[in-house]
Amino acid sequence: MKFGLTTFATDEGLPPAELARLAEDAGFESVLFPDHTHIPAGRQSPSPRGGDLPWQYFHTIDPFVASSFAAAATKELKVGTAICLIAQRDPIATAKTVASLDFLAGGRVLFGVGAGWNAEEMRNHGTEPRTRFKLMAERVKAMKAIWVDEEAEYHGDFVDFAPLFAWPKPLSAPHPPVLVGGNGKTVIDRVLDFGDEWLPEPEDGLDERILELKERGRAAGRGDIPVTVHGAAVEEVERLAEVGVHRCTFWVPARGPAEAEARIAELVQELALG
Repeated sequence: MKFGLTTFATDEGLPPAELARLAEDAGFESVLFPDHTHIPAGRQSPSPRGGDLPWQYFHTIDPFVASSFAAAATKELKVGTAICLIAQRDPIATAKTVASLDFLAGGRVLFGVGAGWNAEEMRNHGTEPRTRFKLMAERVKAMKAIWVDEEAEYHGDFVDFAPLFAWPKPLSAPHPPVLVGGNGKTVIDRVLDFGDEWLPEPEDGLDERILELKERGRAAGRGDIPVTVHGAAVEEVERLAEVGVHRCTFWVPARGPAEAEARIAELVQELALG
Protein backbone atom coordinates (compact mmCIF):
# COMPACT_ATOMS: atom_id res chain seq x y z
CA MET A 1 0.00 0.00 0.00
CA LYS A 2 1.26 3.46 -0.95
CA PHE A 3 0.37 6.48 1.15
CA GLY A 4 -0.09 10.03 -0.10
CA LEU A 5 -1.30 13.39 1.12
CA THR A 6 -4.03 15.57 -0.31
CA THR A 7 -4.48 19.23 0.52
CA PHE A 8 -5.84 22.43 -0.92
CA ALA A 9 -2.74 24.51 -1.60
CA THR A 10 -3.82 27.96 -0.39
CA ASP A 11 -2.42 31.42 0.25
CA GLU A 12 -2.56 30.82 4.02
CA GLY A 13 -1.44 27.22 4.24
CA LEU A 14 1.84 25.34 4.33
CA PRO A 15 3.63 26.25 1.05
CA PRO A 16 3.68 23.36 -1.45
CA ALA A 17 7.48 23.06 -1.44
CA GLU A 18 7.60 22.78 2.35
CA LEU A 19 4.71 20.34 2.39
CA ALA A 20 6.42 18.19 -0.25
CA ARG A 21 9.72 18.09 1.62
CA LEU A 22 7.95 17.08 4.83
CA ALA A 23 5.97 14.42 2.98
CA GLU A 24 8.99 12.89 1.27
CA ASP A 25 11.12 12.94 4.42
CA ALA A 26 8.28 11.25 6.32
CA GLY A 27 7.98 8.43 3.79
CA PHE A 28 4.85 9.43 1.87
CA GLU A 29 4.74 8.48 -1.80
CA SER A 30 2.74 11.40 -3.22
CA VAL A 31 1.11 14.77 -2.70
CA LEU A 32 -2.00 15.71 -4.70
CA PHE A 33 -3.76 19.08 -5.02
CA PRO A 34 -7.41 19.96 -5.85
CA ASP A 35 -8.42 22.43 -8.54
CA HIS A 36 -10.77 25.43 -8.54
CA THR A 37 -10.13 28.51 -10.66
CA HIS A 38 -12.70 30.54 -8.70
CA ILE A 39 -15.98 30.36 -6.80
CA PRO A 40 -18.79 32.38 -8.38
CA ALA A 41 -20.25 34.96 -6.01
CA GLY A 42 -23.75 34.03 -7.14
CA ARG A 43 -23.28 30.29 -6.70
CA GLN A 44 -26.48 28.24 -6.39
CA SER A 45 -24.82 24.79 -6.57
CA PRO A 46 -24.79 23.22 -3.10
CA SER A 47 -21.53 22.39 -1.38
CA PRO A 48 -20.58 18.78 -2.23
CA ARG A 49 -20.54 17.81 1.44
CA GLY A 50 -23.44 20.02 2.55
CA GLY A 51 -23.38 23.13 4.69
CA ASP A 52 -21.28 26.19 3.95
CA LEU A 53 -18.57 25.86 1.34
CA PRO A 54 -15.25 25.63 3.22
CA TRP A 55 -12.82 28.53 3.20
CA GLN A 56 -10.15 26.77 1.16
CA TYR A 57 -12.31 26.60 -1.98
CA PHE A 58 -12.03 30.38 -2.28
CA HIS A 59 -8.23 30.48 -1.78
CA THR A 60 -6.95 27.65 -3.97
CA ILE A 61 -3.56 27.96 -5.65
CA ASP A 62 -3.42 26.51 -9.16
CA PRO A 63 -2.65 22.79 -8.70
CA PHE A 64 -0.05 22.66 -11.48
CA VAL A 65 1.85 25.60 -10.04
CA ALA A 66 1.68 23.95 -6.62
CA SER A 67 2.82 20.64 -8.13
CA SER A 68 5.79 22.27 -9.86
CA PHE A 69 7.02 23.75 -6.57
CA ALA A 70 6.47 20.40 -4.85
CA ALA A 71 8.37 18.52 -7.55
CA ALA A 72 11.28 20.97 -7.54
CA ALA A 73 11.67 20.55 -3.77
CA THR A 74 11.83 16.74 -3.85
CA LYS A 75 13.53 13.86 -5.63
CA GLU A 76 11.11 10.92 -5.68
CA LEU A 77 7.76 12.23 -4.45
CA LYS A 78 4.92 11.90 -6.96
CA VAL A 79 2.89 15.07 -7.47
CA GLY A 80 -0.29 15.97 -9.28
CA THR A 81 -3.99 16.66 -9.14
CA ALA A 82 -6.91 15.26 -7.18
CA ILE A 83 -8.62 16.41 -9.09
CA CYS A 84 -8.09 18.60 -12.16
CA LEU A 85 -11.39 20.01 -13.42
CA ILE A 86 -10.60 19.13 -17.01
CA ALA A 87 -14.10 20.05 -18.19
CA GLN A 88 -13.09 23.65 -17.39
CA ARG A 89 -9.66 23.58 -19.05
CA ASP A 90 -8.48 23.72 -22.64
CA PRO A 91 -7.17 20.24 -23.56
CA ILE A 92 -4.28 21.36 -25.77
CA ALA A 93 -2.97 23.83 -23.19
CA THR A 94 -3.51 21.37 -20.32
CA ALA A 95 -1.74 18.60 -22.23
CA LYS A 96 1.24 20.94 -22.59
CA THR A 97 1.16 21.79 -18.87
CA VAL A 98 0.97 18.17 -17.72
CA ALA A 99 3.65 17.01 -20.17
CA SER A 100 5.97 19.85 -19.19
CA LEU A 101 5.50 19.11 -15.48
CA ASP A 102 6.09 15.38 -15.98
CA PHE A 103 9.15 16.03 -18.14
CA LEU A 104 10.76 18.42 -15.66
CA ALA A 105 9.78 16.30 -12.65
CA GLY A 106 11.35 13.17 -14.10
CA GLY A 107 8.11 11.27 -14.71
CA ARG A 108 6.51 11.79 -11.30
CA VAL A 109 3.03 13.10 -12.20
CA LEU A 110 -0.32 11.59 -11.21
CA PHE A 111 -3.09 13.21 -13.24
CA GLY A 112 -6.39 12.97 -11.39
CA VAL A 113 -9.38 14.29 -13.32
CA GLY A 114 -13.02 14.97 -12.62
CA ALA A 115 -16.01 16.74 -14.12
CA GLY A 116 -16.77 18.91 -11.11
CA TRP A 117 -19.92 19.88 -9.19
CA ASN A 118 -20.11 23.69 -9.36
CA ALA A 119 -22.43 24.49 -12.27
CA GLU A 120 -21.84 28.23 -12.11
CA GLU A 121 -18.07 27.77 -12.19
CA MET A 122 -18.42 25.52 -15.25
CA ARG A 123 -20.61 28.00 -17.09
CA ASN A 124 -18.09 30.76 -16.51
CA HIS A 125 -15.67 28.59 -18.50
CA GLY A 126 -18.20 27.99 -21.26
CA THR A 127 -18.96 24.44 -20.10
CA GLU A 128 -22.53 23.16 -20.09
CA PRO A 129 -22.99 21.09 -16.90
CA ARG A 130 -25.34 18.59 -18.55
CA THR A 131 -22.71 17.47 -21.06
CA ARG A 132 -19.60 17.80 -18.88
CA PHE A 133 -18.94 14.07 -18.63
CA LYS A 134 -18.79 13.57 -22.39
CA LEU A 135 -16.69 16.72 -22.66
CA MET A 136 -14.29 15.38 -20.03
CA ALA A 137 -13.94 12.07 -21.85
CA GLU A 138 -13.13 13.76 -25.15
CA ARG A 139 -10.64 16.14 -23.57
CA VAL A 140 -8.76 13.34 -21.81
CA LYS A 141 -8.66 11.22 -24.97
CA ALA A 142 -7.43 14.22 -26.96
CA MET A 143 -4.72 14.89 -24.39
CA LYS A 144 -3.57 11.27 -24.55
CA ALA A 145 -3.23 11.60 -28.31
CA ILE A 146 -1.10 14.74 -27.88
CA TRP A 147 1.11 13.01 -25.33
CA VAL A 148 1.64 9.81 -27.32
CA ASP A 149 1.46 10.67 -31.02
CA GLU A 150 4.18 12.55 -32.85
CA GLU A 151 1.50 14.11 -35.06
CA ALA A 152 -1.68 14.19 -33.02
CA GLU A 153 -5.25 14.87 -34.07
CA TYR A 154 -8.66 14.41 -32.52
CA HIS A 155 -12.17 14.69 -33.88
CA GLY A 156 -15.10 14.56 -31.49
CA ASP A 157 -18.33 16.39 -30.78
CA PHE A 158 -16.69 18.80 -28.32
CA VAL A 159 -12.97 18.57 -29.13
CA ASP A 160 -11.87 18.83 -32.71
CA PHE A 161 -8.41 19.67 -34.01
CA ALA A 162 -6.37 18.88 -37.12
CA PRO A 163 -2.92 17.26 -36.89
CA LEU A 164 -0.55 19.12 -34.61
CA PHE A 165 2.90 18.84 -33.07
CA ALA A 166 3.48 19.31 -29.36
CA TRP A 167 6.59 18.70 -27.28
CA PRO A 168 7.85 17.88 -24.74
CA LYS A 169 6.31 14.47 -24.46
CA PRO A 170 5.83 13.18 -20.90
CA LEU A 171 8.59 11.04 -19.45
CA SER A 172 6.01 8.67 -17.95
CA ALA A 173 5.31 5.84 -20.35
CA PRO A 174 3.10 6.06 -22.25
CA HIS A 175 1.90 9.11 -20.31
CA PRO A 176 1.11 10.07 -16.70
CA PRO A 177 -1.59 7.81 -15.29
CA VAL A 178 -5.08 9.29 -15.53
CA LEU A 179 -6.93 8.77 -12.26
CA VAL A 180 -10.66 9.22 -12.81
CA GLY A 181 -12.28 10.76 -9.76
CA GLY A 182 -15.84 10.38 -8.60
CA ASN A 183 -18.30 8.02 -6.96
CA GLY A 184 -21.28 8.45 -9.27
CA LYS A 185 -23.31 5.60 -10.75
CA THR A 186 -21.48 5.62 -14.08
CA VAL A 187 -17.93 6.36 -12.90
CA ILE A 188 -16.72 2.80 -13.52
CA ASP A 189 -17.80 3.17 -17.15
CA ARG A 190 -15.63 6.30 -17.36
CA VAL A 191 -12.64 4.56 -15.82
CA LEU A 192 -12.92 1.76 -18.37
CA ASP A 193 -13.43 4.26 -21.20
CA PHE A 194 -10.49 6.63 -20.69
CA GLY A 195 -8.92 6.11 -17.26
CA ASP A 196 -5.88 4.27 -16.00
CA GLU A 197 -7.02 4.20 -12.37
CA TRP A 198 -10.10 4.91 -10.30
CA LEU A 199 -9.92 7.66 -7.67
CA PRO A 200 -13.01 7.32 -5.44
CA GLU A 201 -13.69 8.79 -2.02
CA PRO A 202 -14.74 6.52 0.87
CA GLU A 203 -18.42 5.55 0.77
CA ASP A 204 -20.72 2.74 1.81
CA GLY A 205 -20.45 -0.13 -0.65
CA LEU A 206 -17.06 0.96 -2.00
CA ASP A 207 -15.52 -2.50 -1.51
CA GLU A 208 -18.14 -4.09 -3.76
CA ARG A 209 -17.66 -1.42 -6.42
CA ILE A 210 -13.89 -1.95 -6.39
CA LEU A 211 -14.43 -5.65 -6.98
CA GLU A 212 -16.84 -4.79 -9.81
CA LEU A 213 -14.22 -2.56 -11.44
CA LYS A 214 -11.58 -5.24 -11.23
CA GLU A 215 -13.90 -7.91 -12.66
CA ARG A 216 -14.93 -5.64 -15.53
CA GLY A 217 -11.33 -4.63 -16.14
CA ARG A 218 -10.24 -8.24 -16.43
CA ALA A 219 -13.18 -9.00 -18.73
CA ALA A 220 -12.08 -6.11 -20.95
CA GLY A 221 -8.54 -7.47 -21.11
CA ARG A 222 -7.08 -4.78 -18.88
CA GLY A 223 -6.28 -6.84 -15.81
CA ASP A 224 -6.73 -5.40 -12.33
CA ILE A 225 -7.26 -1.67 -12.75
CA PRO A 226 -5.53 0.18 -9.89
CA VAL A 227 -7.58 2.06 -7.28
CA THR A 228 -6.48 5.02 -5.19
CA VAL A 229 -8.84 5.99 -2.37
CA HIS A 230 -8.90 9.75 -1.99
CA GLY A 231 -9.29 11.05 1.56
CA ALA A 232 -9.18 7.70 3.33
CA ALA A 233 -9.34 7.16 7.08
CA VAL A 234 -6.40 5.41 8.67
CA GLU A 235 -8.62 2.75 10.22
CA GLU A 236 -9.84 1.77 6.73
CA VAL A 237 -6.41 1.07 5.26
CA GLU A 238 -6.14 -2.62 6.12
CA ARG A 239 -9.59 -3.42 4.75
CA LEU A 240 -8.98 -1.39 1.58
CA ALA A 241 -5.73 -3.23 0.97
CA GLU A 242 -7.61 -6.52 1.16
CA VAL A 243 -9.93 -5.48 -1.69
CA GLY A 244 -7.01 -4.41 -3.89
CA VAL A 245 -6.55 -0.68 -3.26
CA HIS A 246 -2.92 0.19 -3.98
CA ARG A 247 -2.82 3.79 -2.68
CA CYS A 248 -4.61 5.83 -0.02
CA THR A 249 -4.35 9.57 0.37
CA PHE A 250 -5.10 11.48 3.55
CA TRP A 251 -6.33 15.05 3.98
CA VAL A 252 -4.02 17.68 5.44
CA PRO A 253 -5.41 21.02 6.73
CA ALA A 254 -5.27 23.83 4.17
CA ARG A 255 -5.03 26.73 6.60
CA GLY A 256 -2.23 27.26 9.07
CA PRO A 257 1.19 25.66 8.54
CA ALA A 258 1.33 24.43 12.15
CA GLU A 259 -1.91 22.47 11.73
CA ALA A 260 -0.61 20.83 8.55
CA GLU A 261 2.69 19.90 10.16
CA ALA A 262 0.88 18.44 13.17
CA ARG A 263 -1.41 16.36 10.97
CA ILE A 264 1.51 14.97 8.97
CA ALA A 265 3.30 14.00 12.19
CA GLU A 266 0.10 12.36 13.43
CA LEU A 267 -0.27 10.37 10.22
CA VAL A 268 3.35 9.21 10.42
CA GLN A 269 2.59 7.71 13.81
CA GLU A 270 -0.75 6.22 12.85
CA LEU A 271 0.59 4.66 9.64
CA ALA A 272 3.87 3.56 11.24
CA LEU A 273 5.97 5.29 8.57
CA GLY A 274 9.67 5.91 8.84
